[in-house]
Amino acid sequence: MELSTAPVLETADPIAILAGGGALPLIVASAAVRAGRPVMVVGIRDEADTAISSFPHRWMNWGQVGRLLTALRRHHTQDVVLVGRISSRPDYHRLPLDRGGRLSLGAITRVFEGGDNSVLLGIVRLFEQRGFRIVGAHEVARELVAPAGRLGRLAPSPRDLRDGDVAFTAAKAIGQLDIGQAAVVVAGRVIATEGAEGTDGMLERVAQLRRAGRVSWNGNAGALAKCAKPHQDLRVDMPTVGPETVRLAAEAGLAGIVVEAGKVMLAEREETIRSANAAGLFLVAKPAEGGADV
Repeated sequence: MELSTAPVLETADPIAILAGGGALPLIVASAAVRAGRPVMVVGIRDEADTAISSFPHRWMNWGQVGRLLTALRRHHTQDVVLVGRISSRPDYHRLPLDRGGRLSLGAITRVFEGGDNSVLLGIVRLFEQRGFRIVGAHEVARELVAPAGRLGRLAPSPRDLRDGDVAFTAAKAIGQLDIGQAAVVVAGRVIATEGAEGTDGMLERVAQLRRAGRVSWNGNAGALAKCAKPHQDLRVDMPTVGPETVRLAAEAGLAGIVVEAGKVMLAEREETIRSANAAGLFLVAKPAEGGADV
């Protein structure tokens, strides 16, 4: 069942942030501090940014499940945010596990079977079965979520909007199969859909196809659409667009980006919008039903 994106009730209770890579864990931690919540950031080694050291923090290796649970309980927290980029799925058959990891090995192995949605649902269950509550990054840092309408300076043309609508439909279709969250359409033609390489990898592929002459168009044209998968648990996997996405979309020769309003986060919001404006790309948020309000 698709979860609501409504914010949780205001609270001053402690909160823990299990941090992968990128800026999002830092944004969420700062928002929690502004709200007066005692924060602990648990950084995954070789994934999380060293800047988490500006907050109360711990570093963990994959497999240190017991150490993680002990740290959460000592922080007296029930609320846990899982946020940040993970470069690849860990192979628990090859990782050194602590005692907590060995005791949970069966459950952990089952978690990492299946598609992304299955994996994330399994992770949520692991935490919930141990008395924790998973909180969405967007529930703590509400400013992350894209509101409906034009976000950048440039407005899409009618042709751009049609491409955005087709790309949005294509992204929803692959999302139904738990394949990806994004698609690229130019002149009504689906050029690429997102697979295991992620959105950035898909955009790099589009640029390569264009350089190789496999696809061609004059100037900047077409749109990248990014949206939530149907039935996606937005607490742990809300789609994200950031400055790097904008850069790669521009390099691929696209005219702009369409995201799903209320269900896509803008990482480094001001920089993302500034980058779109500087690159000459439109950036709009389309409601789940109906066209984009631009």
